[in-house]
Amino acid sequence: MLAVTADDRRTPGPVAVLANPVAGRGRHRALLPRVLDGLAAAGHPVELLTARGAGGAEAACHAAVAAGVSALVAVGGDGTVHRALQAVGGTPVPFAPVPVGTGNDFAADAGFPADPLAAVAVITDALRAGRTRAVDLARMTGGDGTQRWYGAVLAAGFDAIVNERANRMRWPRGPRRYDLAILVELARLRPRRYTLRLDGVAHEMDAVLVAVGNGARYGGGMRICPAADLTDGLLDVVVGGRFDRRTLIRVKPRIYAGTHVTHPLASSFRARTVELAAEGITTYADGERSLDLPVRISAVPRAVRLLR
Repeated sequence: MLAVTADDRRTPGPVAVLANPVAGRGRHRALLPRVLDGLAAAGHPVELLTARGAGGAEAACHAAVAAGVSALVAVGGDGTVHRALQAVGGTPVPFAPVPVGTGNDFAADAGFPADPLAAVAVITDALRAGRTRAVDLARMTGGDGTQRWYGAVLAAGFDAIVNERANRMRWPRGPRRYDLAILVELARLRPRRYTLRLDGVAHEMDAVLVAVGNGARYGGGMRICPAADLTDGLLDVVVGGRFDRRTLIRVKPRIYAGTHVTHPLASSFRARTVELAAEGITTYADGERSLDLPVRISAVPRAVRLLR
């Protein structure tokens, strides 16, 4: 997979729309007809993709890109964006998110309005003008060679462990399941041994939090990698060291403002390539269950063209 270049050309076609009807717990479902009408005002045919489940959504996006769509628009949260990025990453096909999810971190970092219809207006104007803005993506490679794109942040510490716990739980339903998973994993909290190789330089450390950011935010607005920039060609790595339960509870609220990085037990790095290894960790990228450690993550400059 290669980053796009200014010389790439695309075949005219419809604007494909991937919509997640349960994004944001379904609060914005009634907006979809207005989103589609707004996009159609740009003068392109609009095709709503049909898919079941995450795998079906990715397959539908790949098929649309292969068929020559003019653009791909993801109506949902970070999970929907993540599925779409697997198809448009490293291609000349323009992309845009309409933020209607519980977490819209990539859209926020990319500068799209938080209001869905305002975002549609920005996208429609860009479609009319043929205007795009290229930004970076992160590309990770697992131990078996599997490759995945992500746009926001890869979590490989406590937050990933909590997500993994919550996904295994059958009860309770809704947000309370995640809250219970936090309590269970806080009781089991212990630093884990990580090996980081940053542009070839090895670091061994014990840590509770590890995040590798292409963008700054995860988890619905937490600025875990506050200095990350979608256009600098670098990954930001933030590590929270040997936090005990009390310290972690005190530090976690500071992540929303990004001030946690000033804590004495926090460390920050920047690199073009990050190799990350630890025992028993499944990573979460853009909030979605992703690859088991070890992984290699590379910053890919200008890997996606945003309709902005």
